[in-house]
Amino acid sequence: MLTFKNYNVADWLSFYRIAAAPFLIVIVLLNEREIFTWLLLISYCTDAVDGFIARKLEISSPRGSQLDSMGDQITLVIGLIGLFVFETTFIKENIILISIAFMPYIIQMVIAYLKYGKATAFHTYLAKLSAIMQSIFILWSLFFSPDYVLFYIMIGIGLLETFEEIVLIYMYDNWASDVKGIYWAYRDKRRARKENK
Repeated sequence: MLTFKNYNVADWLSFYRIAAAPFLIVIVLLNEREIFTWLLLISYCTDAVDGFIARKLEISSPRGSQLDSMGDQITLVIGLIGLFVFETTFIKENIILISIAFMPYIIQMVIAYLKYGKATAFHTYLAKLSAIMQSIFILWSLFFSPDYVLFYIMIGIGLLETFEEIVLIYMYDNWASDVKGIYWAYRDKRRARKENK
């Protein structure tokens, strides 16, 4: 049975991102761009440190990885909502490219839920790089204005990361967390145990 005592500091940072989401939505509805952007920056900062803290204190866990992924996905959606509201013209001008870029992500999510019953939490190097680029682009756009170089880099890395996740889903019969990438997956003992059965 899970109680508050079962959660560690890294888990609570993930919980913060999840709990902050409805408040951020309200701030968007109030059209408070600057407040929204600064609070979104705080959410991104918690994402930057929770994994480091978990590894440093040796408190990493599958539950923590799943919470982290959930917090990441919610924060990304909130950031995109803010971008849509405050930079509507940019979104409308690039809606086709954005839609094309999101289709593989939706497909990856569907495959993961069909296979595992929940979202992936591989936390690959590409996923971390993609998250960094997404946060940089969204924050830059909200603090200043959208930059097309950052936009195209974000789209490119995001597509590579999504395709890698799809490959990893097919490589792992059972849900697994903290896989650095395809190269490391081939050497992962969790897969080796499966193949030896």
